Amino acid sequence: MAQATESESRKLLVALRDAMAEDAAGQARLDKIVELTASSMGTEVCSVYLFRDADTLELCATEGLNPEAVHQTRMRIGEGLVGRVARKNQIINTADAPNAKGFRFMPETGEEIYSSFLGVPIQRLGQALGVLVVQSKEAREFSGDEVYALEVVAMVLAEMTELGAFVGEGAALSALHQNPVTIPGSTAQEGVAKGHVWLHEPRVVVTNPVGDDPEVELTRLDEALEQMRVSVDQMLSDARTGDAEQVEVLEAYRMFANSKGWRRRMEQDIARGMSAEAAVEKEQSAARVRMEQVGDAYLRERLHDLDDLSNKLLRNLTGQGRDTGAEMPADPILIARNIGPGELLDYGRSLKGIVLEEGSVGSHAAIVARALAIPLIINAAGITNEALNGDLIMVDGDQAIVHLRPDENVQTAFSDKMLMQKQAATRYADLRDKPAQGLCGTVIDLHMNAGLMADLPSLEGSGAQGVGLFRTELQFLVANSMPKRGELSAQYERVLNAASGKRVVFRTLDIGSDKVLPYMKPEDEPNPAMGWRAIRVGLDKPGILRMQLQALLRAANGRPLSVMFPFIAQLEEFKAAKSELDKAIARETRLGHPLPSSLEVGAMLETPSIAFAPQQFFDDVDFLSIGGNDLKQFFFAADRENERVRKRYDTLNTSFLNFLEMIVNKCAQSGTLLSFCGEDAGRPLEAACFAALGLHSLSMRPASIGPVKHMIRRLDLQKLKTVIDEARASGAQSIRPAATAWIRENSD
Repeated sequence: MAQATESESRKLLVALRDAMAEDAAGQARLDKIVELTASSMGTEVCSVYLFRDADTLELCATEGLNPEAVHQTRMRIGEGLVGRVARKNQIINTADAPNAKGFRFMPETGEEIYSSFLGVPIQRLGQALGVLVVQSKEAREFSGDEVYALEVVAMVLAEMTELGAFVGEGAALSALHQNPVTIPGSTAQEGVAKGHVWLHEPRVVVTNPVGDDPEVELTRLDEALEQMRVSVDQMLSDARTGDAEQVEVLEAYRMFANSKGWRRRMEQDIARGMSAEAAVEKEQSAARVRMEQVGDAYLRERLHDLDDLSNKLLRNLTGQGRDTGAEMPADPILIARNIGPGELLDYGRSLKGIVLEEGSVGSHAAIVARALAIPLIINAAGITNEALNGDLIMVDGDQAIVHLRPDENVQTAFSDKMLMQKQAATRYADLRDKPAQGLCGTVIDLHMNAGLMADLPSLEGSGAQGVGLFRTELQFLVANSMPKRGELSAQYERVLNAASGKRVVFRTLDIGSDKVLPYMKPEDEPNPAMGWRAIRVGLDKPGILRMQLQALLRAANGRPLSVMFPFIAQLEEFKAAKSELDKAIARETRLGHPLPSSLEVGAMLETPSIAFAPQQFFDDVDFLSIGGNDLKQFFFAADRENERVRKRYDTLNTSFLNFLEMIVNKCAQSGTLLSFCGEDAGRPLEAACFAALGLHSLSMRPASIGPVKHMIRRLDLQKLKTVIDEARASGAQSIRPAATAWIRENSD
């Protein structure tokens, strides 16, 4: 067979485009494609297998195999040569298919007479859609040009599938973007929300993958590349006056924008018949596939750069910008692959919920979502490809499930759940001005966590007695450059003013691990959660810590001030941090600035080591706050970003409660104020058990204060302590079953 030349590739593309333009049902067009492809490539067989579900492929069209096998032959991903192409997202090209590794004989297809096999993935921007196969009786490997020709057909199939071209009777692929879809994810912020989809970055749809005139397409590509380069150069020029590390990142970005290899590959695709935008998207798809396979964090970030540049280039070519003319719905649920904290804050509280395809429970977006009390689900695979602006969507942050275009039964059940939560919220509002006092007379102080000025109105509405944790890093995370001392001081002053005399505990800058400032070069650490973060950064860069401490002292302006240092692992770190505060106080005194009327200096207990610190530590600190999220992951050696292990260990595990009780007793001996801060403090059962153990101060998100107060007011905490002690004495691994049963029987 003659090898496919560039002109033959273009002829095939044009023929495919014309076939797709015909007024025919989806199945008929699919049948036409396999017929054209087999004829063009000179093979006896061409077949299309599409995903019926996440694990199953179905033969949807064929030229050469038994036509009765269409929509009857199915295989699991990884099964047979077709399944292996789908699983690995890689090409298989063999001259002897029956003896190739993984071959599966399917007698109903009649394929046993064909020796040569070439299978390529059908995928769009990293999303697997199916497999395209050609086969012939002659025992030979297909040439590089033939492989390329089949890849081009696969790309056209992917584009037309994206446009719903195969919707019709008998098609395995359901009507895309019409049927209900349930997508599991991971909870980054609890809560439920119902609304309509708002895409952060609407997909660029390549409506014509075929270029009629290569010279015209090359000119279009040149103009779009130049427009993009000007944009990148402007970004770099704007950053020249900022942080040097930010400039370094943008320099790498510009290097990709000027990559000759990237441009050459796109030009070759255009020469073979693709439109400029189809050539860009083909390269983008290849980059997405490589991203899946790269383990090195730096290389993965560079491939993200290439992906982002491809999006810019596609928008230049198609004119499809972020502003599509669509109007944001009144109840928007934001959908994105990922999003930065600044962009998320731009949306503010207008959002009802957020669903991300990527992200982590400790990401910048998660931090902001918690501050805004917006339900957030992360790791929702395929959501950006599946959702369209205006789709009805229900986000269940409690169960980590997204219901896209739900049917009536799901809508009814979800609405009932939201109604029950609304009724409960009304009950909690009635408790706002009442104390969190158990039936035994024990009073628990309930405080709220905050990080934005937008949080402060919740201080009054939630009934919180103060702010147990104000995360100061959010102002650093959303800025494009290091904030100035005056800006920080003004922000902290507004916080204290809004608190109206209630106690606010300011935690100094807690960056590192998963919280990387956009203008600081990220450290490529094998285990960032246990790396250069929080107070370690502050002590290594004392200028930043000192500036922040000075801003806090000035913001207090003669009022009481509470400062807390994060991630203290040993006594010497607290001493060093306290020394920086003493220096800041001395400087403010020399300058004649008013000092706080009282000053509390505390630390977060997030590592087991500090619980065993010398008694001097407990004597020196004015207060301690147990950072439950980090402490639990280090206590159990279970990464809270790892879904396989983070839910394996129970907060009410006997060993963990014994450890907490030891801390309670140490603080009681030294008279050190102690609180518990973290997600578990906001869960009513856990909060009640902590209170029974002697943790009489809890800090949580504002929405949790009502449910926790409601629980505590129904219980005799002293009796609950007896139940906990009995469960521990019995050898139970967790006291959860015993506490749950007792509360169910004994709460008023």
